[in-house]
Amino acid sequence: MKKIAALLLLISITIPALTALADEGMWTFDNPPLRQWKEKYGFEPTKEWLDRIRLASPKVNGASAGFVSPNGLIATNHHVAASYIERVSSKERNLMKTGFLARNYQDELKIPDASASVLVSFEDVTKRVNGAAVNATSDSEAASKRTMEISAIEKDCAALTKLRCEVISFYSGGEYWLYRFKIYTDIRLVMAPEEQAAFFGGDYDNFTYPRHDLDFTFLRAYEEGRPASTPNYLKWSETGAKEGDFVVVSGYPGSTARLLTIAQLVYQRDIGNPLQKRVWQLRRAALEEYSKRGDEEFRQAWPAMRSFANSLKRLDGQQEGLLNPRNFARKEAEERDLRSAVEKNLDLQKRYGSAWDNIAAAYGKLPAMSARLAFSNISASRLASIALQIVNFKIETAKPDAQRFPEFRDQRLKSVESAILSPAPIYLNMEEALLAAWLRDARSVLGPDDPFIHAALGNSEPEAVVRKAVRGTALIDLEFRKKLLASKDNDLSSVNDPMIELARAVEPIIRELRIWNERNIIDIETANGTKIAEARFAVYGKTIPPDANSQLRLEYGTVKGYEEDTTLVPYKTTFFGLFDRAFSFNEKPPFDLPQRIKDSRNQLNLSTPLNFVYTADTIGGNSGSPVINKEGELVGLNFDSNLQKLSNRYWYIDESDGARAVGVHSAGILEALRVIYDAKELINELKGK
Repeated sequence: MKKIAALLLLISITIPALTALADEGMWTFDNPPLRQWKEKYGFEPTKEWLDRIRLASPKVNGASAGFVSPNGLIATNHHVAASYIERVSSKERNLMKTGFLARNYQDELKIPDASASVLVSFEDVTKRVNGAAVNATSDSEAASKRTMEISAIEKDCAALTKLRCEVISFYSGGEYWLYRFKIYTDIRLVMAPEEQAAFFGGDYDNFTYPRHDLDFTFLRAYEEGRPASTPNYLKWSETGAKEGDFVVVSGYPGSTARLLTIAQLVYQRDIGNPLQKRVWQLRRAALEEYSKRGDEEFRQAWPAMRSFANSLKRLDGQQEGLLNPRNFARKEAEERDLRSAVEKNLDLQKRYGSAWDNIAAAYGKLPAMSARLAFSNISASRLASIALQIVNFKIETAKPDAQRFPEFRDQRLKSVESAILSPAPIYLNMEEALLAAWLRDARSVLGPDDPFIHAALGNSEPEAVVRKAVRGTALIDLEFRKKLLASKDNDLSSVNDPMIELARAVEPIIRELRIWNERNIIDIETANGTKIAEARFAVYGKTIPPDANSQLRLEYGTVKGYEEDTTLVPYKTTFFGLFDRAFSFNEKPPFDLPQRIKDSRNQLNLSTPLNFVYTADTIGGNSGSPVINKEGELVGLNFDSNLQKLSNRYWYIDESDGARAVGVHSAGILEALRVIYDAKELINELKGK
C-alpha cells in the first residue's frame, strides 16, 4: 500500500487526473458524485435522501421506473411497459390502440410474467472474489474459482436475508459487489395512454428533439393480493422541471463501453457493430414480411418491429461515433496515457503491462468465429427459446450449483422458471414465419455444412423443419412445460416433442460456442480487464464511474436547451407544439392524433410543458427513469435522447455538442390525466389525497 500511495503522489505531478467531466457519468450508489454536485451545483444530499431515491427506483421489464405513492404505484414509460400492455391485450381488446384506465384496485389488470426489483442493500466483496483466484495458474482456472466463490456468496446471502442476491462485476472485474434485491412478482396495469399518443411521430421523431410524446404508463406492485406498501416513494411535482434546474436521474442504464481497450473498440467498429446490424435487419425484415398478412398479424409483429427499428437507429449513431477520427483519436490518447504511466513504474509494469496486449491477442481470434456466434441460435422463436431453456435447465440443474451457467444458479432459477412458465400469448403463425426465416438466413450466412445448420436442418428445408416443430409441439401448454421441468429425465431423451427435439439437436453446438467464447474471450477479458482496472485505480484513483451494466445508477445535469445549426432549441415543448406538428402533416401517420386528444383540445391548457431536455449522461435502459429535483420530487420521466448523444456508448458527449436526454414533463402528464383521460383517482393518488 505504501508503494501505491507513493506512486499516486508521483504520477499526480506529471499526469492529469482522469476525472469525470461536466455532467458526465453513470454513478453507482456506493460512490455518488458528491464532490461534483457540491462544487458545481451547491447540492449536498443527505444519506437519507440517497437511500430514499434508491429504494424508490425499481427495475421494471429490464428498464427503469419510480414508485410514486406509498401504495405500490409505479410510473414508467409506455414503451417500457409495452410488452406488458400487449400481454393483457387481445385481438378483440387492443389496449395498445385504445389505452387503458383502472378507476379502482379491482379493475387493475394482472400482467403475466411481470416483476419489479428494488436494490435493498449492497456490499463490496471484491477481496473475497478476487482472493479466491489468487493461486490460479490460468485465466480459465481463475474464472472457475471466482465463479465458485460468487456462488457461495450468493447462497449464503440468500439463506440469511431471503432476498435475491447477486454478485455484480464492475470495472471489468476490478470490483465485485453483492447486491440484495426485493422482488415484486405481482404487477398490474393501472393506466396507459394510446400508443399513438406515447409514440407520436413514430420512428421519424425517435432520437430527435423537439418531441411531443405522452410516453408514460402507471403500474402497481402487489404483495399477498394487496397493493404493496412502498413508504420510500417520489412525490409528484405539479410544476415540474424548469429551465436551469439541477436534476438527478435514477435508473438502470443498459450498457456502455467507455473503458474498453482500443483492440476491443476496433473489433466493435470493424466487425461487431456491422454484424449486429445485419442480424437486426434480418430479424426486422422477417417481422415486416409477416406483418403484411393482415391487421392482426401487424398487431402481433409491431412491438418487435418497433424495437428493432429503435435498436438499429441507435446502433447507426454509435457506429458513426466510432468512425469519427477525432473521437477515436481521443480514446487512443486515453489508452496511451494510461499505458505510459504504467510503463514508467517497474512494479506496475510487471503487474499490469501485458494486459492490453493479452486482450488484443484474444480479439485476434474473434473475427473467425463472429458469424457462428451471432447466427447459431433459435431465439427468433419464443417457443424455440422456451424449449432451449428447458433443455438447459435440465442439464444445468443436475450439476453442483457452482458449476452451472450463472443464470441457472439456485439464486436465479426462479427467474428462469418464470420465463419458461410465462402465460404470455404465443402466436403460432408468427413463430413459424420468424423461425423459418431465421434458419434460412443463418444457412445463407454460415453455409449448409456449418455444424449448427447441420444440427438444426440436416438435409431438410427450414420451412419443413420449423412447421413440424411449431405445429407438433405441446409447449404451448403450460402444464406440459411444468411437467418437463419436474421430469427426472435430465436429457429429455424420452420426450417425443419436435420442438424439444430441435432444441436438443442444436444445444450442444450452442453450448460449445458459448464455452469457446468464455475461455478464449471472456475469461481473458476479465482477467486482463481486472488488471487494467487496478492500473487505472493506481494511476488516477476511483475518479470515474464503471461502465453501465443494467444496474442502478445516478446521473445528473441541468434542464437546458441547446444550439443546433445556429438555431436555439428551447428546453421544453408544449401541447401547442403537439397540435401544430400534427396539423403540419395533415395528421397523416405517424403524426395522427387519437380522437380523445383531438376532442380535448379546447379544454387543455396548451401552454403546459409536454417534453423537455436536460444534460444528464443517460443511455438505453434509462427509459422510465424518474427525473428528480433537489427536493426529491419527480419532475419528469426520461424516455429518449437526441441524435447528438447516440455515440455516448463509447464516450461522454459534452453538453456543448448539443447532447441531451429527453423526458416527459410531470406537469404535462398531470394535464393529460386531468383533461384527456379524466383520471381523477390517479391524480388524487399522485397528489397524496
